[in-house]
Amino acid sequence: MLNENFARARASSSPAMLSAVAGILAAQQLPELPPAWVAPALAVFASVLFMGRRLLLPALFLLGLAWALIFAAARMDEKLATAQERQDLTLEGTVASLPQTLDDGIRFDFYLSDHSAALQVPVRVRLGWYREYPTLKAGERWRLRVRLKRPHGFFNPGGFDYEAWLFAHGVGATGYVRPDPVNARLAPASSISVGSLRQRLYDRILAVLDGRPMRGIVAALAMGEEGGISQDQWEVLRRTGTAHLVAISGSHIGLIAGLTFFLALRVLAFFGLKCWPPPALAAAIAAAAALAYTALADFAIPTQRALIMVAVVMGGIIVRRNLRPTHTLCLALLAVSACDPLAVLAPGFWLSFAAVGLILFAVTGRLSASGLWQGLLRMNWVTALGLFPLLLLFFQQVSLISPLANLIAIPTMGMLAIPWCLLGSLVLLIDEPTGSLLLSGAAYLIQGVWLILEWFSDLPGIQWRHAPPPGWSLIFAVPGILLLLAPRGIPGRWLGVLLLAPAVSVLPKPVPPSGLRLTLLDVGQGLSAVVQTQAHTLVFDTGARFGPGFDIGSAVLEAFLLSRDIRQVDALVVSHGDNDHIGGAQSLLERMAVALSLSSVPDRLPGAGLCHAGQKWEWDGARFEMLSPFGEAGNGNDQSCVLKVTVPGGCVLLTGDIERAAEARLVNQYGKALRCDVLIAPHHGSRTSSTLAFVDAVRPHCALISAGYLNPYGLPAKSVVERYRQAGAAVFNTAELGALSVEIDPAHGLQTPSGYRLSHGRYWNDRPSD
Repeated sequence: MLNENFARARASSSPAMLSAVAGILAAQQLPELPPAWVAPALAVFASVLFMGRRLLLPALFLLGLAWALIFAAARMDEKLATAQERQDLTLEGTVASLPQTLDDGIRFDFYLSDHSAALQVPVRVRLGWYREYPTLKAGERWRLRVRLKRPHGFFNPGGFDYEAWLFAHGVGATGYVRPDPVNARLAPASSISVGSLRQRLYDRILAVLDGRPMRGIVAALAMGEEGGISQDQWEVLRRTGTAHLVAISGSHIGLIAGLTFFLALRVLAFFGLKCWPPPALAAAIAAAAALAYTALADFAIPTQRALIMVAVVMGGIIVRRNLRPTHTLCLALLAVSACDPLAVLAPGFWLSFAAVGLILFAVTGRLSASGLWQGLLRMNWVTALGLFPLLLLFFQQVSLISPLANLIAIPTMGMLAIPWCLLGSLVLLIDEPTGSLLLSGAAYLIQGVWLILEWFSDLPGIQWRHAPPPGWSLIFAVPGILLLLAPRGIPGRWLGVLLLAPAVSVLPKPVPPSGLRLTLLDVGQGLSAVVQTQAHTLVFDTGARFGPGFDIGSAVLEAFLLSRDIRQVDALVVSHGDNDHIGGAQSLLERMAVALSLSSVPDRLPGAGLCHAGQKWEWDGARFEMLSPFGEAGNGNDQSCVLKVTVPGGCVLLTGDIERAAEARLVNQYGKALRCDVLIAPHHGSRTSSTLAFVDAVRPHCALISAGYLNPYGLPAKSVVERYRQAGAAVFNTAELGALSVEIDPAHGLQTPSGYRLSHGRYWNDRPSD
């Protein structure tokens, strides 16, 4: 019976492998991991099923699920214990990554030595070193005084899950280096280590291309280091859909392996070497080249996936097995998932495998031959259409110019610039003048392509934005795409449009008439809130700006608005000029249409008017009233714009950073008219605000607090939280619950606020109970 099952497994190997991958994927959907005994029990049960007839697929699904659970439990054990947070620790270890330069410091991964492991700290941590910091190099050994915390990031609808990224990369804690005499370099980097080699190469590339605008792109193509790419360059790549070309990924490693394979075949044929079958020897050389390129990219997770894929293909050639393309793709999919079950969390995992699968579907079994350019055009069309639902799901936007941009960029940057950059980098380590000349030539080539990409990027309307499709719509979208890409003559191809329709037509739940939806976003130690009525949107504050490459406006606020299919902001209110409230405004104004802007500091917000008490307007049955400030423009906390929004079922009060003086004036001016169901607590729950008189005047049912996780100010203050609770208000904190959403509608009144961590968090995300 067992032999019969293995025979059936070979006959249906692709579905069997996909079933195991489905089990691995299912494990990543769990909000919490089950008890430790569940995974072994699943494995035993799967073994029993495997012995039975026609139960191979569920058996492999359960085996994949069991393996993913075991892997996840082991990775969860690597997280920093809660008791170790806020503790000053002395660690010894190695700088495990190229340090990234920030506005006021550097960031790097630190791999702990056995000496530090005794402290029960995760082996790999991510550290920041601010203000007075030394020059760090990858591979150096250091002793550092640090303060750590568990992995914790912003958690919002449509936003990037930083905790998932840290979890997948094996980073068990984040923190910063404390000023302390104990901080010292213990040993220089080994001259033969990969980290030291990457550091030397990176430093030389930046030096020989100093002043060249494309030096960051060259470094990214040569060794996968993207820190030198400016935010403006990322914007061009994003708008043209060509960002995949500068990240060492499956296409790059596959290209190098393919070029090496065919070059090795030619060399072996020229010399007539017959000690080993030429294809097998060429495949071994190609696999070695892919391994070297992966090492140059510091074995980043995307490159590990690509290396496994190359190993599967080249291994088939070495053992002289004629694998079908679809079988090879499924085998690579299973191999990558089995080696790292967390790989399925990355959008790049699905985009790369989907792109290869689409190309195989488009070329396999077709009778018509096509030329090079016709083939490239077809591949661009196939991948642009086929990846459309996934791009919407992961990024809420699709570049409409991407097929044309990639048609130009892939042959030049992918097939010419990458080998050129690699050759120049290798020569640079041996002979700097020659290597410098080669890299300069590569930079000029990239610069020429870049002028075209910049022109494309500046074209209006080249991005189509839409709310992410619901997961169930992909069940219809995938066969719909396959129908549309099927050969001509297949009946019913037009049905593909109908199957694809749900992915682009199903929108988020609308706000009911005369209702209101308030979302207090999780922006750390700052504030950003979105008020939605049936047909209008108001943004109150925009969070902080952390440097030229990162701010809340682009990283959190825009992503949330797109996830709710909001393409225009009807009003932007910036309460005052502190960075944690105004920092993301410029990015929002650049990326979204904003009809009206108001602020207490209008001179710092282009085109803004002054907010002041007495301003009123109505949208969709909701009344908006500005309660403060009362005087001229100013930048103090007490000059914050204070906005009250009232609907038939209740009201919300948004307060900025007002403190005692402004609260007292509001109480004297409005008295009981301040009463509101929902209050965004002033000044993040600071002791300088939320006075007893103010809380008593507002008498909120819910107090929402926007605060950073383990922020250095200790906010919200315990006394303030207790004051709200004694007044009968339920208190909700973004640091614990992520984005907070509350609805008010005429039929049901105030709905209980919901925290995004509780409703959408997965097992790796921190929860209030942790």
